[in-house]
This record gives sequence, structure tokens and C-alpha cells, in this order.
Amino acid sequence: MESIVDTVVLVAISVVGAALARRLGFVAPLVLLVAGLGLSYVPGFPEADLKPELVLIGILPPLLYVAALQTSVPAFRNALRPILFLAVGLVLLSAFVIGFAVHWMLPQAPLSACVALGAIVAPPDAVSATAIARRVGLPRHVVTILEGESLLNDATALVLVRVAGSALAGATVGFWDITREVGLKAGGGIVLGMIFAIGAAKLHKWIEDPLLDDAVSLLTPFVVVIVAEELGASSVVAVVIAGLYLGHRIPYLLSATSRLQMDAVWKLTTFLLEGVVFLLVGLQLRTVVEHIETSMATTISVTSLVFGLLVAVRFLWMYPASYLGRLFPRVRAKGPRVPISVPTVVAWAGMRGVVTLAAAQTLRLPGEDNVPDYPRDLFIFIAFAIIVLTLLIQGTTLPTLAVRLGVREDTSAEDALAEAGVQHAAGRAALAALEENADGAPASVVDRLRGLVESRSNNAWERLGSQQQETPSAAYGRLRREMIRAERHVFKIARNEGRIAEEVLVRAQRELDLEESQLHRSEE
Repeated sequence: MESIVDTVVLVAISVVGAALARRLGFVAPLVLLVAGLGLSYVPGFPEADLKPELVLIGILPPLLYVAALQTSVPAFRNALRPILFLAVGLVLLSAFVIGFAVHWMLPQAPLSACVALGAIVAPPDAVSATAIARRVGLPRHVVTILEGESLLNDATALVLVRVAGSALAGATVGFWDITREVGLKAGGGIVLGMIFAIGAAKLHKWIEDPLLDDAVSLLTPFVVVIVAEELGASSVVAVVIAGLYLGHRIPYLLSATSRLQMDAVWKLTTFLLEGVVFLLVGLQLRTVVEHIETSMATTISVTSLVFGLLVAVRFLWMYPASYLGRLFPRVRAKGPRVPISVPTVVAWAGMRGVVTLAAAQTLRLPGEDNVPDYPRDLFIFIAFAIIVLTLLIQGTTLPTLAVRLGVREDTSAEDALAEAGVQHAAGRAALAALEENADGAPASVVDRLRGLVESRSNNAWERLGSQQQETPSAAYGRLRREMIRAERHVFKIARNEGRIAEEVLVRAQRELDLEESQLHRSEE
């Protein structure tokens, strides 16, 4: 019973913290992390014990899956080169640079353990960076690169952590061993992800109940991860591939009701998971600090070195990766040269999070399976400190940096023009379908449907007009919402007076809610 109460308390605090962050305009993970650290000093407050298995199997998969579902596959494919440079090349470079540097400062720590630490802190987190990127209004290709990097870099980091752990236990590991391990796990993850994605797609196609669609969608990432882990494939790659495949095909697989309901379910799930995770990071910080046996001077110097190298290596990697490829005509043909401000912002968007948290807990224990003695508690502290420092320093300054460098993009007019053109073509197709199937239908119904098509087309074109005065569609939405509010009031009064049953009110309320929701969506 205590664990249930503790869970409810943590969820409630994460909800309040996220609401406070939105109110103040701060990054929610940072607010929750600070809140957790403060609560860890409250006498009697439950201690956090976040197991790595819980994060890697219970928390990370749904977060990656829903991020992949929402990623544009064409945009991801077009940005695959910079994504792979960051998700594979930068992670490997960061891990080895940090590994050799830490080993130089702590010669008593085995090089393999130091490389494992480098791999742990190397991958940036998707949650914070993309949330800030969208809020600031960064260009879409920048957001795509950040999202794609965070989807794939976890696989590189986790495989390298496992390889370094094997080397720490005495196994002989070379360059080709690492290459083969990464290739086998990534290849297995791709195959498994495609198999489960195709299977889930067939289930969604066959299912007609929105609740069952939600259940299949919620189960998919967990099933994929469990099977991938059992077979020794990369569970991260498998989940990402499944999410990309299904996200690209959702419009053809699900009914409108299922899509709306599933979107709401996943938004709530990710909101709660992200909030609780960062709250738990803050709660664990005190315990992590108390277990450090290394001197404070050494702890501060090594932590500062790791943070400085992470930032420096990312900057030094970004500029050559952005411009050297343009020496090849094929790369130049894909688009114009990006201004130097873009790789600068991408380089600064390196906040760490869930994967660093989970991977740190998987470090081998000294004395276990011939593992030599090394400062494991210090390494875990460094991982937690990197999460805090990147959220605190980079997370709070990224919006200002993006604004100062002018790395912003307002695509509202372009989007409105594209939408209006496609909506016009869609309207013509709809009218053709109406004329083809209208035989025998009442004229009033046909006229009403024609008016609906014209209204949607007009709404799309109106978005191109002046924003200084109220458009006809905006006036329609405002007035219709007032009418719906009045209708709701009448139904509630009738229910309270006993003139209609509760079931009648619920049915009428649902119809009005759906219409009001549609009004809201059409104005977004």
C-alpha cells in the first residue's frame, strides 16, 4: 500500500511541478529536478530507488515510441546524414574522448570503465531539446535533426556501455568487436522492429474498437523491447523503427475516433512518465552525493572536465559535419548552405536525461565477475551532475541563444498557402464524390454537404488574410461556442430537474464536446 501511495504522491507532485513550469515559462524537467532535490531533504519523504530495468524497459520505450510516431518519415529520411553523424559518430567520439580524459585524471580507474562513463553521458535527451526547439520556433529541419539524433543515439550509447562493461570484466574487446556488436544489434533491431510494426499494423487494420486500438498501441513498445532484449538485438532501434513505420501509416490504419483517442492517451502517458522521471532524478541526487568516497576537489574537477569536454566536442564536431560534406556535389544538391548560427544552436542543444540516468545505474559493481575496483559512485554522480548541469545551463539559455542568433522560422504563411491549395483539391474530390453518390438523397442534404466543403475551403484561404480583424470562420467559431455553452446549460438544468436521465445528458454532452473540439482544432 505504501508504494501505491508513494506513486500517487510522486505523480501529483510532477503534475503540479509541470503546471508551475508552464506558468513561469521554464523547462519542466529542470523545475521537477530541482523540486525533487529539495524534497529529498524533507524528513520522512520517500527515498527514490529508480532501477535501470524500470527505465530501460518501462519508461524509455514508450517515450521513444511516441516520439517516433510523431516524426515525419520523409523529413527523417532527408536529414538522415546529419542525424547519423550525431547519433553514431558524435556519441562514439564523445565517449572515447571523455574516457581517455577521465582515465588521464584518474589513472587508477580502468580505461574501459572511463569509456563506459563517456558513453553514459554522451547521448542528449529528446524531451528537453525538442520541447524548447518547438517553443522557440526553430526551423523544422533543425527540430528534425534533434529528434532524429535523440531517437538513435541511445542505441549507440547503450551498446557501447555494454561492450565497455564486458571489457571491464576482463573480456578482450577491439575496434572490430565494437563494430560487429553495433552492427548485429542495430541490424537485429531493424528486423524485429519491422516485423512487429507490420504485425501491429495488421492488428490495427483488423480492429474496429478504439479502446482496443489504444491497448495495442500501448502494448507495442513494451512487447518490442522485451522480445528484442531476449534475442540480444537493440531494443531502442527496434522501438524506433516500429514507431516510424506505424506513425507514417496511422492515417490509413485507424479510424478518426481511434486517432483522436490514441493521441490523447499518449499525450497523458508521456506527460506523466517524463514528469516522474525527472522528479526521481532530483530525489536520488542526495543519496548519490552521500555515497561518494572521492574527495570533493577531485569530484568537482572531474565533473567540470566531463561537462566541458561534452560541450567542446559537440561544437567541434558540428561545424565540420555541417560543412565538409558540401565538398561533394551530391550533398550540395540537397539544399543551400546553412548559416553558421544553425549548427551553433544544434551544438548547444545537448541536454541529457532519461538514457543517461538509466545507463549510469547499469555500471558494473567492483568485485562482480572479476571487475576491478574503480570509483563507481563517483561515475554515477558525474552522470547525474551532467543531467543537472546541461538542463540548468543549456536548457535555460537555449531559447535566448536561438533568438539572439536569429535561428527562428515562421512558416505560418507558407503552411497556410500549402494547406489552402491542397484543401481546394480535396474539396473538388469531395464534390465529385458527392455528385457521384447523390442519386436519391434529399436536395437539402446535398446542399448542406456542398456548403460544408465550401466552408472548409474558405477557412483555409482565410488563414492567408490579415490577422488584424476577425475572419468569418473565427466569428463562426466564437459564436458557435457561445451557442454550445447555452445548449449545455439547458441539458444540465433538465437533468437536475429530473426531466431527462443521466444517460441522455452524457450522450448530448459528448456530441457537443466533439463539435467544440472540432472548432478548436480548426482554429489551431
